[in-house]
Amino acid sequence: MKTTAYRKLLITFFALGSWLVSHSQQYPDSLIKYLEIAAKNNPAVLQKFSEYQAALQKIPQVGSLSDPELSLGVFLKPMELVNGNQVADIRLMQMFPWFGVLKNAKDEMSLMGNAKYELFRDAKLQVFYDVQRTWYDLYKIQKDISISEKNIEILKIIERLALVRFKSAPSGSAGTTSSTTSMSSGSSQTSSAGSSGMQTMGSGQGNSGSSASNQPAASMQNATMGSSSGSSGLADLYRIQIETGELENNIALLKNQEQSIIALFNSYLNRPPLAPVFTSEALAADSLGLSLIAVSDSILAKNPMLSMLEFEKQSIDAHKKMVTAMGYPMVGLGMNYSLISKNAMSTSSMNGKDMVMPMVTVTLPIYRKKYNAMVKEADLLKNATSQNYQVVANSLQTDYYQAVQLYQDALRRVKLYENQHKLASKSLDLILKSFSTSSSGLTDVLRVRQQTLDYELKQVEALADLNTAVAWLNRLMAFSQIK
Repeated sequence: MKTTAYRKLLITFFALGSWLVSHSQQYPDSLIKYLEIAAKNNPAVLQKFSEYQAALQKIPQVGSLSDPELSLGVFLKPMELVNGNQVADIRLMQMFPWFGVLKNAKDEMSLMGNAKYELFRDAKLQVFYDVQRTWYDLYKIQKDISISEKNIEILKIIERLALVRFKSAPSGSAGTTSSTTSMSSGSSQTSSAGSSGMQTMGSGQGNSGSSASNQPAASMQNATMGSSSGSSGLADLYRIQIETGELENNIALLKNQEQSIIALFNSYLNRPPLAPVFTSEALAADSLGLSLIAVSDSILAKNPMLSMLEFEKQSIDAHKKMVTAMGYPMVGLGMNYSLISKNAMSTSSMNGKDMVMPMVTVTLPIYRKKYNAMVKEADLLKNATSQNYQVVANSLQTDYYQAVQLYQDALRRVKLYENQHKLASKSLDLILKSFSTSSSGLTDVLRVRQQTLDYELKQVEALADLNTAVAWLNRLMAFSQIK
């Protein structure tokens, strides 16, 4: 009993594992997975991140003192002094900038590094938006292909119904033939009444000739109506085949577009152009989670481009403080060491003793034009950055209203076309039933079928546009599901 239970449990686990493997192979990727791949592999994102890391390496460069200077002089012939002969002279000097220069330089580079990081964030958000937008475009094309293929199947069903009507055209047109015959007999009676003068000469012979001539006319009209019904049914078949050919051509065009969009999508992920890309069968509508007014406030508070410009202005302030301090003297501290050998002719107690001399050096920044120009340059750069901040803020506000318009329009179209598609589908079902019973024409069927197809495509496009608008607003707010 235990062995049987173990076998059942093992078979259950094996079946569950097989289902998970097959399901993961059928849908191995999702949009979130693609965003993660883009964040790790996109060359533009990696470039901005490398630039950010390079900017961080400037902080220890500007925050360190200048290298000390060591000079060594050797006399080829010792110079005679009172207390000996000088053999060599060694000097070591270290320059120190004014107070605050190094600190402000480090602050400037640190703030510039933060600005580079905001550029990295902006590049990553842009890539995320491009990935989502392209993925939704690919979804629309693939759904268009699927709907067109389904439409071809519907056309084949209509074609079979039209073929049945074409084959049964002579029997189905009896009522039309009889009505046409009665109309022709009425017209012959009118013509015979108009020629009553001629009928007085042998009325029996005239009546027999009249009745004999009416029978071939009625049979000819019956044949004409039968041939017209047959030609009409054949024309219906030709129209269906024309519609099918146009749909097949449209599918081929869509597949070509699909390949180009797949190549563009894979370029964002830094993958081979023909790598397979999977889209979901049913696309769910995304939501903002915030009111539109809160979105506008969040854009001005969190957008990385505005944050980058803020860091630039702060770095320019630090640069101005640094160049202002550079206009003050620099102080150098050093030591001079003189190597002296003994002089045989000297009797001094200092004979042969080396000399050590502390040294102090001070720079004299008397040429003030360059320092004043550096301060003015910082002011102008800060003013330019402030103007650039306003330009970017205005551009973001414009993008916000465009995204809101796209979002509201797509939201309205999703509700509209969902209802329209339901009504068109019900109408198509009814008219197909009427067509199968020969109570409606092919023109009505094709018209309603085209409406159903258009509404289904518009519904898919509206849903994709809605999610694209949400992705655009999230990009402006610097919101991303992938960190």
